[in-house]
Amino acid sequence: MTDLANRIVQKLWSYCNVLRDDGLSYQDYLEQLTFLLFLKMADERATLTSEAQPIPEGYRWADLAAPQMEGVELEQHYRETLRVLGLEGGMLGLIFEKAQNKIQDPAKLRRLVADLIDRERWTSLDADVKGDAYEGLLEKNAQDTKGGAGQYFTPRPLIDAIVAVMRPAPGETICDPACGAGGFLLAAHDYVANINNYQLDTDQKRHLKLEALHGVELVDGVARLCAMNLLLHSIGPTTGEGDPPVRTGDSLAADPGHRYDLVLTNPPFGRKSSVLTITDEGEQERETLTVVRDDFWASTSNKQLNFVQHIKTLLKINGRAAVVVPDNVLFEGGAGETVRRKLLHDYDVHTLLRLPTGIFYAQGVKANVLFFDRKPASPSPWTKDLWIYDLRTNKNFTLKTNPLRRPDLDEFVACFNPANRHARTETWSEANPDGRWRRYPYADLIARDKASLDIFWLRDASLEDGANLPAPDILAAEIVEDLRAALEAFELIAADLAPSPPPTDTKAPLSRVPQGG
Repeated sequence: MTDLANRIVQKLWSYCNVLRDDGLSYQDYLEQLTFLLFLKMADERATLTSEAQPIPEGYRWADLAAPQMEGVELEQHYRETLRVLGLEGGMLGLIFEKAQNKIQDPAKLRRLVADLIDRERWTSLDADVKGDAYEGLLEKNAQDTKGGAGQYFTPRPLIDAIVAVMRPAPGETICDPACGAGGFLLAAHDYVANINNYQLDTDQKRHLKLEALHGVELVDGVARLCAMNLLLHSIGPTTGEGDPPVRTGDSLAADPGHRYDLVLTNPPFGRKSSVLTITDEGEQERETLTVVRDDFWASTSNKQLNFVQHIKTLLKINGRAAVVVPDNVLFEGGAGETVRRKLLHDYDVHTLLRLPTGIFYAQGVKANVLFFDRKPASPSPWTKDLWIYDLRTNKNFTLKTNPLRRPDLDEFVACFNPANRHARTETWSEANPDGRWRRYPYADLIARDKASLDIFWLRDASLEDGANLPAPDILAAEIVEDLRAALEAFELIAADLAPSPPPTDTKAPLSRVPQGG
């Protein structure tokens, strides 16, 4: 992040602590900033270009920031502005839909408008600076793990490495069906727009700005953060007209019908989808929901398995996917085995990156990145070899003291060999048992118990006598996460064994599953 972007982040974020005293969460504060920044930038852009404002008269930044607008009148006008804009279409509707004023103190609202936002000329900043500033705010928001905001944030070094090996190209369409704050979409855009990668003509620039990127997000508030993040990077329509690159919705509800060249995503973690119901006795019960779709290989309540199946549907023929999945997707039986065997046969599952713990805001998460391509129908399996890179064994990262950095992924990117992945070379051998890059043929994979892809071969130094164990805080975090995972598993088993409530007419349809972040 540039010094200017960092200054803006610190300036805006410092005021959050003042508003925290009024009960605002980081998420609430960032939402209010999103509303106000949009109004300010729309006003500046109209002044510079003399184009018609997308904001209706009476509800523009100049009205809100007028010197006489103070006290209760300011608070009421701001609330009415949010209501009116929430009824508009396009980017306006997406950003302001269901918007509410969370800043109850008019004096603090006035200070936020006049002192913190109005004094900055946002349109004088290039897209990188203002985009980096907003991303910095999103990252600070993600650090608020108690508020659950971290579930929407994937480490940028990991995103950049994934995009580097996927190599999105001009004219391609890119989808993230669980886009969160838009990290994958932004990184893909920046890769294509980088003059060191491509020299874009006018049509290609227009396509990249308006047609290339497609995101879906279940949570309204997060979708608006994503839309604003993209807008600050000059992505998407700048007026109220036109389809925004992001929409709010449940990705798993149905096959959307659209197909894409690339799918890049980190779907929400959590083993099962459920809905809370109230019994006739007034007691709360949580009912497991199973997704049933004709295009799925298996019906299951496991959200990650459903996202893998959804993603395989989204791809065009020869389309490419990179998806972050937890370990259970690699070894779980039942529907998990069905999905893996079908994916290995019908698609080219060519690469697996085993991720280290300590890189996500949910501590102790054990995840991987699965890379696969869609292929035409064939009686013989498309997967020939699965290449696995182990970045987990004997690696220790933390969010603060030893965060994951882009150079930590350089060896993986080099081993992936994106220029010609059919000319790869193993770093593992009997002579070099510490090599992290190893090939497994299809026949070996399919012969494993349940076709498990949970494969590791490196010796864990922490298990050897006299080994230097990780720091106590890392060990404690891992133990806590393991206990939580075990408790969650037992709770799911208990829920499955509990008697089902009697059916009622108000029962939620089983084909609908909340995406959850």
